[in-house]
Amino acid sequence: MKRIILVRHGESEYNAKRIVQGHIDTDLTPAGIVQARLAAEYLKENFQIDKIYSSDLRRAYRTAVIISDILELPVIKDQRIREMNFGQWEGRTYEHIFQTDYETFQKWLQNPVACPLPSQEEISQFENRLKSFYQDILEEEVENILVVGHGGSIQGLLCIACGMGMENLWALKHSNTGISVIEVANTAVSIKMINSTSHLDSYKQKENPIM
Repeated sequence: MKRIILVRHGESEYNAKRIVQGHIDTDLTPAGIVQARLAAEYLKENFQIDKIYSSDLRRAYRTAVIISDILELPVIKDQRIREMNFGQWEGRTYEHIFQTDYETFQKWLQNPVACPLPSQEEISQFENRLKSFYQDILEEEVENILVVGHGGSIQGLLCIACGMGMENLWALKHSNTGISVIEVANTAVSIKMINSTSHLDSYKQKENPIM
């Protein structure tokens, strides 16, 4: 059986400022570092992880490195699990989007396939790079693989594993360092956990944007 553990990065500088990131390369906040350490301790206690993959963007990679220090495993960077590129919306605050493009934003959340953002990464390109990554890790000899990514890339991998279309991408909310678990036995796929944040119960949380 293959077990794929998915973790969203800790709080980033742009999460804290409520700014759309996408491919903009921001770092973790002090709160994000604490979240990553708490996630690492939880993962060490509850999973026997064999291998760690991470998006190459700094907020995800630094989260992965913090986890790797505790698990004593190296981190393998993979650009395919980057966040979606949100085009012209990258660098905009959510407040400004709500004031000027609220209807566009809501339609995109409901169905990003039918209602893409201006100049965003093609949804088919986003899906194909995630599918390529997913198929590669299914073929790994090791059983337990940790993937550190972003709201969009993690939720995209869940959609692919479950056979759901990308129109459901934003229906699967992931908090900072939220943990999901996919188990694959032959062709049977089971989702054992979605967006668990129990490791943060003792730490004050705040809701951060999906992007």
